[in-house]
Amino acid sequence: MADLDHIAAAIRARPVSCGPVRLIAVDGHAGSGKSTFSARLAEALDGAPVLHLDDLATHQELFDWTGRLHAQVIEPFTRGDAARYAPYDWTLRRFGPERTIDAADVVIVEGVGAGRRALRPYLARLLWMDRSAGASWDRGRHRDGPALREFWDGWTAAEARHFAGDPSRPFADLLVRECREGYEWFPGPRVTA
Repeated sequence: MADLDHIAAAIRARPVSCGPVRLIAVDGHAGSGKSTFSARLAEALDGAPVLHLDDLATHQELFDWTGRLHAQVIEPFTRGDAARYAPYDWTLRRFGPERTIDAADVVIVEGVGAGRRALRPYLARLLWMDRSAGASWDRGRHRDGPALREFWDGWTAAEARHFAGDPSRPFADLLVRECREGYEWFPGPRVTA
């Protein structure tokens, strides 16, 4: 966890970006390690809440969840209120019981498209998991097994279309690379431009 203390301190030093919240996006290709990194970063941030975009996406709306995110998360946070959303159950193919995320000092939003154009004005930082699409997708396919092969075929095409029209990496403040033990990070394209 020591390697994340520096990044956690830098995040805490950022001004608030969404009401009283420092909203941090962790974006990257499916299978790039966003969820694992976000959990570790949340721990370094003393248990910061993590919103998984997989909870807002659906089979029919892989990337068309921006309206739900704005209505259920962004707008309440801008008022200092708790976010309330019903996570999607990917097995039952329906939304489940409501969850709440308080308007904490830092909230992490992780998932493919977390750094999209419509969300960037509300972000204190955009972090990009710097693993190529092919390597990420191979890793995700291996993780999920052959039962989800058909889903992955559709997903990779949808993700490629999404990033072609609304790329996140060029706007990243920080590129995060997973190492054998821990992470290393580099200034992102936004910082070096």
